Amino acid sequence: MAIHSTAGATARTASGTVVEQRTRTFLRVSVALQTATVFLQAVSAGLLLSTSYGETLHGVGARVMYGASMLYVLAAVLAWRPGGGSPRPILYASGFLVLASAQVVLGIAHVPSVHVPLGVLIFGLSVAVLVRMPAARSAQRTAGTRE
Repeated sequence: MAIHSTAGATARTASGTVVEQRTRTFLRVSVALQTATVFLQAVSAGLLLSTSYGETLHGVGARVMYGASMLYVLAAVLAWRPGGGSPRPILYASGFLVLASAQVVLGIAHVPSVHVPLGVLIFGLSVAVLVRMPAARSAQRTAGTRE
């Protein structure tokens, strides 16, 4: 009986590690997607100034970027609750969603004096979060060395 319950505990731990690794990967992918969409917004802003289709591209990109920010919030919640991670990424993700909301409002109101620097800030912060986020494999290796 003791051997059977130990095997069950090992299976639960291994399963928990798999769930944690998947949610961490999902979190990292969502931050990477957000960073890429913010970068593409900068590119489309340049096209906005130089082409006839730039405004349409920038408008569509704004919706995609906002959706990526919402996906980041979802990934942060999933990494925290079922994944057993820290709640700190939820604060970061919520902050990005607030900044993205302000960015959309400022863009619609045509306030480029705040819209452009805020976009640069959002991109810089998103890159910083992405770089500081540990990769799922290195985190798994670190957990494996502790056991």
